[in-house]
Amino acid sequence: MSKTQSDNVLVNIDPRGVCTLTMNRPDKHNAFDDTLIKNLLAALIQADNNETIRMVIITGSGASFSSGADLNWMRAMANVDHTTNYNDALQLAALLHTLYSFSKPTIARVNGAAFGGAVGLIACCDIAISVESARFAFTEVLLGIIPAVIAPYVVTAIGPRQAKRLFLSAEKFSASDAQHFGLLHICGAAEELDNLVETQAKALLKAGPLAQKACKQLIQKLSGMPDDIGPYTAELIAQLRTANEGQEGLSAFLEKRAPQWAK
Repeated sequence: MSKTQSDNVLVNIDPRGVCTLTMNRPDKHNAFDDTLIKNLLAALIQADNNETIRMVIITGSGASFSSGADLNWMRAMANVDHTTNYNDALQLAALLHTLYSFSKPTIARVNGAAFGGAVGLIACCDIAISVESARFAFTEVLLGIIPAVIAPYVVTAIGPRQAKRLFLSAEKFSASDAQHFGLLHICGAAEELDNLVETQAKALLKAGPLAQKACKQLIQKLSGMPDDIGPYTAELIAQLRTANEGQEGLSAFLEKRAPQWAK
């Protein structure tokens, strides 16, 4: 079993070729920042190019899967121009596209709460297995922005009707609800999570790797996901982050007050 660490992403490859990527910022609830996104993207690219790896499992360390965007990262993005915001969002778009189009099976091991961009990671994985205590939400509209970069993958997973309600209201929903919506495949007690993931991994290891790759390519083609969706969604989020409403929403969040539009 080989283990490596690249700042805030742990890489563990077992003798069967099962590669586990662990977001490792437990003190920050594995919140995204530019470094975590860069390292997770690099680890995925390396795993996709490694012929000995049969599948990838993505999880978080500590009590949460991921709380979404890091507070300090959000603060920094509020103070930079449109172009910088666009390039920053494009990096997240690259991560999601790489995960969605990954040539080998992927499993989201959802060990706890997931918000915002973290739900996008789950939607990009082929199979999602969660603890039943996990909670989820798309909280972006509370800040005057939208879940633009993750939206194509979330809508593919849960459909436009459910996405409208959850994107517009920003309300939290349970693991049971997430399974009903199609975001999750399996839920179980926390003590069952490893066994549930291992059972799925064993089933995947019985299949032909080339056949699995062809299945994924076929389904992606049938789903109609455009390859150039990333620049479009990155532009949307860059516009909204630098707009007056986005600036007010983030300022209100950082100052722990209600934004001007809240009733």
